[in-house]
Amino acid sequence: MYRYSGLMKLISIKQKKLYKVIMNSFDKLPDFVERYLKKFSFNDWTISNDHNKLFDNVIVIPSLAEFEQLPHCLKSLEQNDLSLLNKTLVLVVINNSVSADDEIKSNNKRTIQLLKSYNSTLNLSFIDAATKGNELPDNFAGVGFARKIGCDLALKKFDYSSGRKKIIFFLDADCTVSSDYLLKVTSEFHKKDLHSAVIEYEHPYSENSSEAEAIICYEIFLRYHRLGLKFAKSYYDYNTIGSTIVCDVESYIKAGGMNKRKAGEDYYFLEKLAKLGRISTVSEPLVYPSSRKSWRVPFGTGQRITRHLSKKQDEYVGYNPESFKILKNWLNYFSSENVIDTKSILNKAKEINTGLYYFLINQNFERDWERILKNNQSAEEIQKQKIYWFDAFRTLKLIHYLRDNGFPNINLFDAVDLLFQWLNIKSNIRRDSEIPDIKIQKQYLLFLRKILRERFFDDN
Repeated sequence: MYRYSGLMKLISIKQKKLYKVIMNSFDKLPDFVERYLKKFSFNDWTISNDHNKLFDNVIVIPSLAEFEQLPHCLKSLEQNDLSLLNKTLVLVVINNSVSADDEIKSNNKRTIQLLKSYNSTLNLSFIDAATKGNELPDNFAGVGFARKIGCDLALKKFDYSSGRKKIIFFLDADCTVSSDYLLKVTSEFHKKDLHSAVIEYEHPYSENSSEAEAIICYEIFLRYHRLGLKFAKSYYDYNTIGSTIVCDVESYIKAGGMNKRKAGEDYYFLEKLAKLGRISTVSEPLVYPSSRKSWRVPFGTGQRITRHLSKKQDEYVGYNPESFKILKNWLNYFSSENVIDTKSILNKAKEINTGLYYFLINQNFERDWERILKNNQSAEEIQKQKIYWFDAFRTLKLIHYLRDNGFPNINLFDAVDLLFQWLNIKSNIRRDSEIPDIKIQKQYLLFLRKILRERFFDDN
């Protein structure tokens, strides 16, 4: 039965409560949502400050000790189109582990109090996964589990009767967004019938700050890596920043929902989405992730900034471009429709590079491929299995294997320049040292942003 929120205006407050109880007893989610929730979801948390309405979009924001940062995120969302905000739920998941220190728990309590009294144009709700009795168990506590709790509860807040695509936005509490964030993303999803996408991003930074040097270096590294995947024509050539992910409800459920990883949850979730269909890119920079130091996850932007500032190692290095050339030659051969025979594949891999050959041996390619051929008869299914087997994680593992076996990292700017050369990209950037001054580094960053946005974002 459809949920008629408009009837709520016709009855008294007491009748509203009775109406809600009665309608909930008849309320039925789509079968595929019910099946997912029964199999994969947790029932230990509820939505606070709930709204007696349903939505087309839900923005899920995990928040761990973010009392100072979260208001900036919410304020940026408030600048979006009001008609879209009316159709959008903003769902904040305040979370900490049972054993979190008192400072974190105190910060989260302040955040909960803030959200209880927050006056806003947003449809703002929150999930208390922080106070005593509601905390995340220590063995699961982390950003992945917090995202999962929010997304799974969000599935109950969509208006499935509207006929419009139901979209889940993944955001972080320390991010801000553009004033046309909702407009641009929803337009792309409806116009192009997207199932999942990543949004272009830009890390903001204060000029002449120590963090500026660190984040410029790190973002150059991230964009160089993505450009290398583009050069190799990898199927998995998207950025992997959690706060830029968007997908529809059907894809979220088909992917088995968000995982419970303490870090890297975005990487593995995107990989599952990619196996459902190619991930698109919203080419305008609409998300501005934080450039700060962070202790919240064991790796990622925050840890990279912390490491850079500690000066414990040389950060101005990148994967050897030769690794991307090997990857390109391998994918060009392996993706060909007439390439099936196991022995021929391994022989060709050895011809391309012995490191590639030994990597495939170490990854049990021969055993796995024989099993794939046995279980998949059609050419179409075999082609799919090629994408599934040599996935994003194996792609990265190959790059790391080659790095450790014959193709060590090189100077980051040398690597970028060489890739530009191979791609016939003229940058007009001039440097006279291995590590140029910060002005030249900014030129590299701005140029990488530009070409990935304008030339390579949707070229496959």
